[in-house]
Amino acid sequence: MSEGIINSTDDRPELSEAAAQSRASVLRSRAESYIALARHDAAIADLTESIALAPDNARAWRLRGESHRLIDRHEAAVTDFDESLRLEPDSSYALGSRGQAYAALGRLDEAMADFEHALTLSPESPWILEAKADALADLGRLDDALAEHAKIIALDESQAYSWLARADLYQRMQLYSEAIDDYTRAMEADPEYARAFSRRGEALRMIDRYEEALTDLNRALELDPENDRALGSRGAVLSELGDNEAALKDLGRAIQLDEEYVWAYRVRGEILQETERHEQAIADFTKALHLEFGDS
Repeated sequence: MSEGIINSTDDRPELSEAAAQSRASVLRSRAESYIALARHDAAIADLTESIALAPDNARAWRLRGESHRLIDRHEAAVTDFDESLRLEPDSSYALGSRGQAYAALGRLDEAMADFEHALTLSPESPWILEAKADALADLGRLDDALAEHAKIIALDESQAYSWLARADLYQRMQLYSEAIDDYTRAMEADPEYARAFSRRGEALRMIDRYEEALTDLNRALELDPENDRALGSRGAVLSELGDNEAALKDLGRAIQLDEEYVWAYRVRGEILQETERHEQAIADFTKALHLEFGDS
């Protein structure tokens, strides 16, 4: 058995071209499983080695870009998607993902260009349509965003998430009745959709239908006991119904689950203030100011 040539960087024998391509392929495949498990740093390590071995593989660049994007390294993601698209210019997936990275960076015009290009290649791709709708909403083009959501729903009215996504936009627009209707459609499509119960409960709270809101939020927490947003919303509802101690318990649990939940600190602070626990109220308001505005 020949010793081979030692690679000084990692003490492994230098690979032949065929072996390098083979190793790169296995690394790409393993990286996909790491991505599925949300182990993105491990995926990035595998893909970085795979790219070093086979730099002309568009899929490796695209997968690494996606891993970077999913852990909020958006500049690195854009760089990788650029290279992927240089190698494979008509990849709707890479275009859509780069558009999402641009949107996260606030580069909305570039995001829209990528989404438009991607949709010429895959005109019925729900996730690209949704990403475009999100960008339109961020641009203040809310009616155009609703039109994109209508296209998504028309593709398959049985998809609970499609109804929920449009409902979330209605809620953002303070169109609570329309939001409630769409959350209801989402629950009809999936009767155990915890997020739909949670979000409908929040919409009901916003129009002072507290008993109905409480029913929805209780159901959301039966389905998902660690849903911090449902706990926060139920805390606010319980306070409106006069049960401040139960409200404080829910808000405290929500904050345990998400220590950066600004709204929960603010609501808990208001309840503490109302019950004359002013030192604790000050602590919560101070935390909210620190998280939202960087106050020291």
